[in-house]
Amino acid sequence: MFLWQYLSSLLLIAVHICEAQECDQMKRLNLAHAFIGTSLRIRLVLYTRENVTCGTLVSHTDLSAYPHFNLSRPTTFIIHGYRPTGSIPTWMQDFIELMLVRIDTNVVVVDWNYGATNLNYFKSVENTQGAADNLTAFIETMQKHGASLSSIHMIGISLGAHISGFVGANLNGSIGRITALDPAGPQFTGSPPQDRLDSSDAQFVDVLHTDIDSLGYREPLGHIDFYANGGTDQPGCPKTIFSGSSYFKCDHQRSVLLFLGSVNQTCVIRAFPCSSYTDFLDGKCQSCDQFGAAGCPVFGYDVTRWKDTLLRLRQTKTFFSTNSKSPFCSTSYRVDVMIWNMNNHRGYMTIKLHSNGTEAVATIDHKSSEFMKYTETKLFAQFDKDIQSVEKVSVMFSAGDVFKPKFKLRVLRIRLTHLELKETALCRYDILLEEKTEVTFRPIPCEESNF
Repeated sequence: MFLWQYLSSLLLIAVHICEAQECDQMKRLNLAHAFIGTSLRIRLVLYTRENVTCGTLVSHTDLSAYPHFNLSRPTTFIIHGYRPTGSIPTWMQDFIELMLVRIDTNVVVVDWNYGATNLNYFKSVENTQGAADNLTAFIETMQKHGASLSSIHMIGISLGAHISGFVGANLNGSIGRITALDPAGPQFTGSPPQDRLDSSDAQFVDVLHTDIDSLGYREPLGHIDFYANGGTDQPGCPKTIFSGSSYFKCDHQRSVLLFLGSVNQTCVIRAFPCSSYTDFLDGKCQSCDQFGAAGCPVFGYDVTRWKDTLLRLRQTKTFFSTNSKSPFCSTSYRVDVMIWNMNNHRGYMTIKLHSNGTEAVATIDHKSSEFMKYTETKLFAQFDKDIQSVEKVSVMFSAGDVFKPKFKLRVLRIRLTHLELKETALCRYDILLEEKTEVTFRPIPCEESNF
């Protein structure tokens, strides 16, 4: 009898261990589901610092069964978008882990793959309202158990961005923050605010646009809207349809990768308030006086540092440029060029910064710049790396016209000013630039007396 009791105890312990090791995750579907079509079903999978890689499927109504779902902590909802093949997003686990490294939060993956997986995109769009109603009821249950709506952060990708907006509207804009990563455009463009995400859906709404000419939404939707590389073609993404499915989704998905870079603080990306991408590239939007000593807002997770000012401004449209791969951040300089030539000249410049074997490159070629005698031409250079201590600078000028004879640009002064470190402007005087010939020199600190 004693032996049986002993064995029974061991079996019970083994069962509990097996139960403790059971993990859940977003449900993987396939093309068969997409062809047949799926009916909406919402699964909520919880991750915390106690179970970073082992998700817990949470009941919509009984939260008492999940002691590690600590509602005194903030809660972050991750809401995916349209899934035409039913696959799990490749970035999902990274998203969960990086969020939990950054902040002690409850991460809830809103798995609405049953509803998002359908070859009929319009059916998935219809399901966004139902998904939002389901999620709203869950958050109201959380609230009854002591959760604060202001501590909720909803991160919606594509269609998930509009689901976040519908939930926020259902809760009268009381949730703390909505981050929208390239909100879906098709079927939402031109819709009234009640039928899409808008800035009234949360106490603070920040939006990133990366594919406004295809799958994304073009117009501003939040308190601050970031347009990466103008919001259209992202560096490093395929340019032709021969690249397969990545041609269609690369720009759209870049929004997630950029945001994750801000979560793990790979680098800091400053965004510049501006009315258009052209003005941004022309260097006409380098002033951020409205933000005081904080300067231009930082894109991504930490933009809440500028929340009070952004709420006062009501709507701010910003732009930034990136590299083609991680780390995506670029470093911005203002470049002022004054020439001696009697005649005006137009052309493009490539500038390189060198330090201890490292090279940073900026190509200023979005349009032909005009250079005039004794007149400063202001250029906006964005380097692919941040060189902390510049030892040498290389400059190459090109007129870009193969049919005209080559000429020389006689530079009276070139000044390079790091927009984060304005007091460390670097200069060089009296340079002769032969067209398409790189000239390298050692810069010196700028002094007005040198000119």
